[in-house]
Amino acid sequence: MKICRVIGNVTAAVKHPAFDGQKLMIVQPIDPHGQDAGSSFLAVDRVQSGPGDTVLVMSEGNGVRQLMNMGDILPIRSLVVGVVDSVDVG
Repeated sequence: MKICRVIGNVTAAVKHPAFDGQKLMIVQPIDPHGQDAGSSFLAVDRVQSGPGDTVLVMSEGNGVRQLMNMGDILPIRSLVVGVVDSVDVG
């Protein structure tokens, strides 16, 4: 799991059928203090997040396949699974 910030969305006219009806977001990994921590990537959004939201992203293909229940051959690696309200560093 990664904590990320949503920085945009993607519209694709031509895509794999697994992406039909899915909302694609550009997410930027961040550290617990909100600073960028790595390269941005695409994730399928299942929680109605939007630009500026802090989100929890699952980036492991097998877990994503299980959550999406779409079979073994699924070209989706990253899935937004939650919107983060706050991060407390202790």
